[in-house]
Amino acid sequence: MKGVITVLPTITDALAQVTVGIIGNVADSVTDLLGKSFLVELVSNDLDSWGKEKKTVKSYASCDGLDDESKSYKYEFEIEVPEEFGDIGAILVENIRHKEAYIKDIVLDGGKVIFPCESWIHSKHDNPDKRIFFTDKSYLPSDTPVGLKSLREKDLESLRGNGEGERKPFERIYDYDVYNDIGDPESSSDLARPVLGGKTHPYPRRCRTGREMTSTEPQSESRTLLPFYVPRDEDFSEIKAVTFGATALYSVLHGVIPTLESNLTDPNKGFSSFKDIGSLYNEGVDMLPSDHNGLLSAIPRLVKSIASSKKSVLQFETPRMNDRDSFSWFRDEEFCRQTLAGLNPYSIQLVTEWPLMSKLDPKVYGPAESAITKEIVEQEIKGFMTLEEALEQKKLFLLDYHDLLLPYVNKVRELEGTTLYGSRTLMFLTSTGTLRPLVIELTRPPSNGKPQWKHVYTPCWDATGAWLWKLAKAHVLAHDSGHHQLISHWLRTHCVTEPYIIATNRHLSKMHPIQRLLCPHFRYTMEINGLARLALINAGGTIETSFSLLKYSMQFSSDVYAQQWRFDHEALPADLISRGMAVEDEGAPHGIKLTIEDYPFANDGLLLWDAITRWATTYINHYYPQPNLVESDTELQEWWTEIRTVGHADKKDEPWWPQLKTQQDLIKIVSTIMWVSSGHHSAVNFGQYDFAGYFPNRPTIARTKMPNEDPTVEEWEAFINKPEDVLLDSFPTQIQATKVMSVLDILSNHSPDEEYIGSTMEPAWAADPAIKAAFEEFSGGLKELESIIDLRNNDPNFRNRSGAGLLPYELFKPFSEPGVTGKGVPYSISI
Repeated sequence: MKGVITVLPTITDALAQVTVGIIGNVADSVTDLLGKSFLVELVSNDLDSWGKEKKTVKSYASCDGLDDESKSYKYEFEIEVPEEFGDIGAILVENIRHKEAYIKDIVLDGGKVIFPCESWIHSKHDNPDKRIFFTDKSYLPSDTPVGLKSLREKDLESLRGNGEGERKPFERIYDYDVYNDIGDPESSSDLARPVLGGKTHPYPRRCRTGREMTSTEPQSESRTLLPFYVPRDEDFSEIKAVTFGATALYSVLHGVIPTLESNLTDPNKGFSSFKDIGSLYNEGVDMLPSDHNGLLSAIPRLVKSIASSKKSVLQFETPRMNDRDSFSWFRDEEFCRQTLAGLNPYSIQLVTEWPLMSKLDPKVYGPAESAITKEIVEQEIKGFMTLEEALEQKKLFLLDYHDLLLPYVNKVRELEGTTLYGSRTLMFLTSTGTLRPLVIELTRPPSNGKPQWKHVYTPCWDATGAWLWKLAKAHVLAHDSGHHQLISHWLRTHCVTEPYIIATNRHLSKMHPIQRLLCPHFRYTMEINGLARLALINAGGTIETSFSLLKYSMQFSSDVYAQQWRFDHEALPADLISRGMAVEDEGAPHGIKLTIEDYPFANDGLLLWDAITRWATTYINHYYPQPNLVESDTELQEWWTEIRTVGHADKKDEPWWPQLKTQQDLIKIVSTIMWVSSGHHSAVNFGQYDFAGYFPNRPTIARTKMPNEDPTVEEWEAFINKPEDVLLDSFPTQIQATKVMSVLDILSNHSPDEEYIGSTMEPAWAADPAIKAAFEEFSGGLKELESIIDLRNNDPNFRNRSGAGLLPYELFKPFSEPGVTGKGVPYSISI
């Protein structure tokens, strides 16, 4: 029998001189010449006549060089298989070379037996244990061929580790830890941060690295070894992926941002005019000599060479939203529309009770009742109906950041260069299906002997009131930007998904059908999360230095996790119902009826949600034809138990966790995980540059208090004389704005090797005719979704997505070309 091992060129091949040294290269070259690069052993599905595992058959694989057509290395071997050996179920591989290798697959007998690998295989000089790969046939634990049962468990054990020691880069160990590495107390006491995870600050768990604790803070893990460990198979696999993904983000975080900080002598300097803001797109910001740090090649969209001066500049592309309508950010209707079809469509909620009341302790935070009165609302509705009628007819909607932010107001105000309020924004649903803003309420709790301060702002027709309204909107947008980035994006997708990935690798065998269903939805997520902990969400990172909550940003996300996050509300229909944006309706197309019919995020998202659940339903019912098979699946039950009790340990006793007993239970759980990693993440990520690339549309911070909050004579006169300057002063500083814009450009970018949902069929799916047919139906349905979205965007009746100067809502279009496109739904949280 002949076999072929396909090994992809990797970054370690390109950097071999650095990674293994000249001696290792020579040794590997000799090994290849001798035809002993890999030792392979075939494993039978069956036991011998004595009831023991059959003896493996072995051979060495050698390389014929790089295959020009596939751009991969082909290692070939011949192996003699006895007739009584039976079906082949697994293969053991030993990498004899000094370098690790990325194996794509192993094929026997011209394709009759396929082992999907897609995995790094360590050198035997690092770890003598052989790697185990199973064929593309999936098995529940109870159906595992007898000859593979012990191997199945051995493979899982190798991924769990023993919870001890510092993890090494080549390892594939999945274990849990708290977020105790956000702070950096060894560098400065100002960079110490509380541990997230535990009773004090509940939080999901991250992957354990095993680094030593700091000497200054015994509960904090040292950040001296960077980048952070992630299991080897979670890293980027191909050179183009590394170059585009990690290198681009790393170049921004460690090349662009430090350069900007060094070029701007005054870190608190803002923009003196809107013309200065426009120059970011027209002229750019001076950087460094054009060949410095390879920034030109790593991020050509951002860093451009100026031949005449031999310099390079950071020059931003004009966001598509501004390219279509440069004044859209200024208008009230766009402010409201973006709550339904913008970057953060997860916050708007229906008003169901009146008056609006705070749940915070009034002894600490002041009177609980909102200053938004019935009289104010009815005045702004302008006689169309009474408040009671508006509530009954479901016409009032709210952005509510009052109780979430108010506990942080006084603490944030002690920090330099910022301010904060609790906020409520009330909107009215018009007869055309669009929203109109009615009132913004900003609140400051009692402070320094002063009583609670709260004020309501309304759209005005006089100059002073109109400018106060614009400033109030800027504060609300800063609150919404922080909530979007910390909650809707980081917490609800990146952060909560990491425990799913860890548990899946620890408890679901590589031959388990649910592991194979979920695997594409986990691609690159742990690597991206590691990069986030490196320089985005860490103490002193981009989030902490550029968003309203500054050093309290991650603690805020812990509070929201503790108060609001529920797994059973993460499915799209359940999320909409929980916010009053939909009600259950069996007669409706998706089983729910939307409160606002023209809600682009929900309209398109429900189509994708339905496609995912249909695919999951067919898949799961195929492998679990009987209900008892779900409850008797030991791997599956251990997986779900560990997600709840370890991965989300601080929520383990909540009554809302779904049970896992039937096929329907499993379909709901798996569909939710698939949705969060694909549709949810895409909706809040890939529009970031379009909507926030022009930062006045979504400022990340409001640095100055409202002019009418206890103003001095000088402050009030400055506002009256030059209100535009006051607005500019409230916006992010130059360094804050350019840092965030640079990061958003990278995060909004699709990699050339992106795997879009429904576009790639996994080998194990193709191996089963029923699953192959189900996937083809799934993929075909997603292609239809593209045309449905186009029709909706061109329908003038959908005023929240179609109209003069509006950016079409395309975030749920499944497929995209590379780059910043504002569309495309990858399987996974891959950036």
